[in-house]
Amino acid sequence: MADQKKQFTKVNQLRPLDTGLNLTVKVVDAKTVVQRGRTQGRFSECLVGDETGMIIFTARNDQVDLAKAGSTLVLSNAKIDMFKGSMRLAVDRTGRVEAGDPASFSVDESNNLSLIEFERVDVVV
Repeated sequence: MADQKKQFTKVNQLRPLDTGLNLTVKVVDAKTVVQRGRTQGRFSECLVGDETGMIIFTARNDQVDLAKAGSTLVLSNAKIDMFKGSMRLAVDRTGRVEAGDPASFSVDESNNLSLIEFERVDVVV
C-alpha cells in the first residue's frame, strides 16, 4: 500500500463536491480576506490553475504563507466546496499543501471554473 502512486487530477476535471483530490497548481493571484465577526485564523483567496484551467483556492492559516503569486503548490486530499453556487478548491485538516517545484506549465486563464454558476436540484422519488 505504501507503493501506491497518487492519481493527480487536472483542473478541468473538477466537479462540484469532489473529494480526495490531488493536484499540482500554480498560484496566479492571492488576496488576503478579512472574515467578518471572526478574529481567529487567516484566510486568503488564491486564483490557481494548470494548463487546463483555473479555480479559486481558499487557503487557511499556515497555507496562506505558501500561497503566494507565482509559487507552485502540490495539494493532497483536496476537496471542492460550493460557495454561492460556484466551486472553490480547499484543503482541510485531512489534506496537505506543500510547495512544489517551479511550474513548467503555463496557466490557461481562459477557463475559470469558479465563474461557472451551478444550481442545486433536488429530485424527489
